[in-house]
Amino acid sequence: MDYKDAFRSALERVRSEGRYRVFADLKRHRGQFPRATWTQTDGTQGDVTVWCSNDYLGQGQNPLVLDAMHKAINEAGAGSGGTRNISGTTHYHVELELELADLHGKEAALLFTSGYVSNEASLSTLYKILPGLIIFSDELNHNSMISGIRAGGRDSRRVFRHNDLEHLEQLLIEAPADAPKVIAFESVYSMDGDIADLPGTVALAKKYGAMTYLDEVHAVGMYGPRGAGVAERDGVMDQIDIVEGTLGKAFGVMGGYIAADAVIVDAIRSYADGFIFTTSIPPALAAGAVASIRYLKDHNEVREAHQERAATLKARLKKAGLPVMPSVSHIVPVLVGDAVHCKMISDILLADYGIYVQPINYPTVPRGTERLRFTPSPAHTDDMMEHLAEALEKLWVHCNIARVGGVAA
Repeated sequence: MDYKDAFRSALERVRSEGRYRVFADLKRHRGQFPRATWTQTDGTQGDVTVWCSNDYLGQGQNPLVLDAMHKAINEAGAGSGGTRNISGTTHYHVELELELADLHGKEAALLFTSGYVSNEASLSTLYKILPGLIIFSDELNHNSMISGIRAGGRDSRRVFRHNDLEHLEQLLIEAPADAPKVIAFESVYSMDGDIADLPGTVALAKKYGAMTYLDEVHAVGMYGPRGAGVAERDGVMDQIDIVEGTLGKAFGVMGGYIAADAVIVDAIRSYADGFIFTTSIPPALAAGAVASIRYLKDHNEVREAHQERAATLKARLKKAGLPVMPSVSHIVPVLVGDAVHCKMISDILLADYGIYVQPINYPTVPRGTERLRFTPSPAHTDDMMEHLAEALEKLWVHCNIARVGGVAA
C-alpha cells in the first residue's frame, strides 16, 4: 500500500470541497488588541484587525494578567513538572481551583489542560461512576462533548433536537425510570449564537431525576454580574450539578475545568484518564487565569461594553443588507452558504482590507450553512466596524453572493 498516497488523497478530498484550512501567521501586538501583524509565506508583513478571536474581552492583553504570569515564571519557572498525581500540583493550581469554585458558587473545581479535555474526560468518566447511565445530549453540542458521550456506547445516549425541550421530555419519558440520567447541554452555542433555556432544562431534570451538565465555555467571563455565565445570569447556578468552562476564551489564557459538589469533583479526579495521565498546565497560565477571573468578577462594565459592541455590529451589518444570522448572544455570524465562496471572501478580506476572519466550514457547521463568524470585543471601535461593513458590502457583490439567505449565486 502507498501510505503517502492515502494521505494525499485525503487532503485532496478536503481541497476539492473548498474547505482546506490555511492558517494565518499572526503576531498580536501587546496592549493593542485587536491589532496584529500578518506574515505571508513570502515574508511580507502587514497590520490586520482580528475579528474572530475567542479572546472575547481582550483579557489576554490585560496588564494585570500579564504581570501575574511574569511573576509566576520568575517565582516557579516554566513547566509544572508533570501530572497532578505525580509532581504537577502547585500552589497556583490549588489557588485557581478555589477561585473557580467561588466563581460558580460550588464546593470544588478541577483543572484540565483544555476545555476539550475537560468535556471529553468528565463526560466519559460519568459512565464509570454511574452504571447504566443514559446521557441526553443536545444535537448541536460541541465535538468534545460528543466524544465524551460516545464513550458509553450507542445505547447509553439519547440525542434531542437542538433546544427542543418537548423532544427532550419525550426522550426522558421513554427512558427506563430507574436508569441514572444526565442532561448535557451548552448555554451559548458558539456557531449560531443562540442560548439554551436553562430554567426549562433544569425543571425537566428535576421532574425526571436527572443530573445537569452545562458547558459554559462561551459564556464564562461574559454573562452574569460576576461573569460566572448564563446560569448565574438566569439565577439557576445552584441547580446545575456540573458546570464546565474554559480559561482560553473570555479569561484570555488556556485550560479547562469543571465545578461541582466536592464529592463529584473528587470522583472525577480519581477516575478520569484525561486528568490522571496529562501534564498539568504551567504555573504561569494558572496565575494569569486567577488574575483574569478576579478582575472580571469586579468589572461588570467590561461585559456591558462587550454586549454593546456586539449589538452595534449586528445593527451595522444588517443596515448594509448582509445576511446576519439570528443571534441573541455576542456571536455575530454572517451566512455565506458555500465553502468556496466563504474562503474566497475570507482571503480577500485579509489580503485587500487587512481584516482577519476565518471561514467556518464543514465539519464545524453543516454543509450549506458556511459562514463568517465575527466576535467583536470592547476594543473594536466604530471605525473598525465601518471599515468591516464597507468591505463586506463590496465583496458580497464582487464574489456574487445573493443577499437573500446568503446562498452562493
